[in-house]
Amino acid sequence: MALDGAFLRHIKKELEERAIGAKVDKIYQPNREEMVLLLRTRSENFKLLMSARANSARIHFTRFVPENPKVPPMLCMLLRKRLSGARLAAVHQPGLERMLSLEFDAVNELGDEIRLTLVIEIMGRYSNIIFVDENGKIIDALKRVDAEMSSERLVLPGLTYRLPPAQDKLCLLEHSVEEVLARLHSIPSDMELSKALLNTLQGVSPVVCRELQHLTGHGAELTVHTMSETQVERLSFFLNRLKQTVQNADGQPYMATDPRNKPIDFSFLNIEQYGRTAVVTHFESFSELLDAFYSERDKIERMRARSQDLLHILTTVSDRLSRKINIQRAELEHCAERDTMRMYGDLINANLYRIEKGLSHVELENFYEDSQPLVKIKLDPVLTPAQNAQKYYKAYHKARTAEEMLNVQISQAQQELDYLESVFDELSRAATEQDLMEIRAELTEQGYIRAQKDKRKQPNSQKPMEFRSSDGFRILVGRNNRQNDRLTLKDARNQDVWFHTKTIPGSHTILVTDGRTPTETAMTEAAMLAAFYSRGKDSSQVPVDYTQVRNVSKPQGAKPGMVIYVNYKTIYVTPDRALAERLKVTN
Repeated sequence: MALDGAFLRHIKKELEERAIGAKVDKIYQPNREEMVLLLRTRSENFKLLMSARANSARIHFTRFVPENPKVPPMLCMLLRKRLSGARLAAVHQPGLERMLSLEFDAVNELGDEIRLTLVIEIMGRYSNIIFVDENGKIIDALKRVDAEMSSERLVLPGLTYRLPPAQDKLCLLEHSVEEVLARLHSIPSDMELSKALLNTLQGVSPVVCRELQHLTGHGAELTVHTMSETQVERLSFFLNRLKQTVQNADGQPYMATDPRNKPIDFSFLNIEQYGRTAVVTHFESFSELLDAFYSERDKIERMRARSQDLLHILTTVSDRLSRKINIQRAELEHCAERDTMRMYGDLINANLYRIEKGLSHVELENFYEDSQPLVKIKLDPVLTPAQNAQKYYKAYHKARTAEEMLNVQISQAQQELDYLESVFDELSRAATEQDLMEIRAELTEQGYIRAQKDKRKQPNSQKPMEFRSSDGFRILVGRNNRQNDRLTLKDARNQDVWFHTKTIPGSHTILVTDGRTPTETAMTEAAMLAAFYSRGKDSSQVPVDYTQVRNVSKPQGAKPGMVIYVNYKTIYVTPDRALAERLKVTN
């Protein structure tokens, strides 16, 4: 975890410099793993985010405000009751542990001044936010831990708060570099230096340990017991420098990104270990760094958590349809034998005079083939030869009817499966609670979700996403299937140009021409937006079909978003997130 105890010490310093004395104005709980405190001072207001999410636990000031549920959770209401109006008095961190204690001066119901504490523990899947009273008793926690979950440390209301069990590691705030080197050399196996440092030092992440190894060995791989005297001296120098940086909390925020601008790592040290394979960016503050590193990933994670019920419904229906289609295709293969059934009937009818009742089988010449080979035909001894022939004819007609029905059913099931794939795609791109509400309304309308008896107010329809091409053409992109229908079939004009990824679920995209001839730049950028807002957004050379809106129509009874089109052409483009962000029109 990059957010180690040493990095957290820098966050602590940031909190102390900006927030000591700040008043708690509002409290939000966007989801079951995050809390947001709106703090107010005489000069500024700022939002403090605390997350206990397993893969992104952290605390920092944030510019992004997550959407909040209409009904606040119980813990949120408790904090509003006890902490609203309180002032942040102190921030504590035991050693370099991955935890901070935020102490607030508050007033109880009797008017007495008391000190309440919010403890955030950043420990992967064991991360938690714990509310503690003036006597050190737990008031409540984001994640309660009972005896079935842990036998070592319970986190339940009414119990005394205890620190997490300490690890057998050396803290740079309390131990010398000589002690660290001695511990390293006492490791029995010849371990890689970065792993040995990780096992020895408290509160430092793998990226810091790899950076120490990189600096010590000039990029070469090193093990503890094979280092030369010069390398040991270099390690001692860099450890002393690290110790001083951690003690003074005077490091600088750096983030490494890959060539596609995807965040890789962050640290309070300059990151040199990736060389030219990564770009290292310096930020103004540690909070700004964490905002940049986690904002996009957390937005996706929040929407994924909120859309779990929809995802479950779509997955269940899709699995059922897939199984149904496979069974029907297997039945269809059996229907391929229907011509053999008819041939058996014809051969029996042509040889009635040769067949006696009571036979279990008969061998007859197949006159449908030039060589007239003998064919062995199974008979029912109870039936007459003519009745056996009629039995085969009946089986033939039954198989032919079944084939016709199966082809229709498979086609309908496949169309429904394609529709569900499009809903999966729009669900993956849902960015707000409003997006989810519209998808839920669409699935209710289509009968996948049972309508609520207490008919709640339907969500107001959003406008399509709007973009402006580099040379001034408007480009509109649908957010979901119902909006796709409205955009293409009602709002767009016949001379506008319609774009959609070829055989890939995605948004309908309209290039508004206003009677002008669209430029090549506008056409290319519209196609790139259609590819970006589709399932192919992470691919390259995505095929996008385009045609005038007049050539697009909707079959009667088709699912939302499903259209047919003619007289189209195909262009291959590579989706570009930076282009989409640059062209987007913000209201």
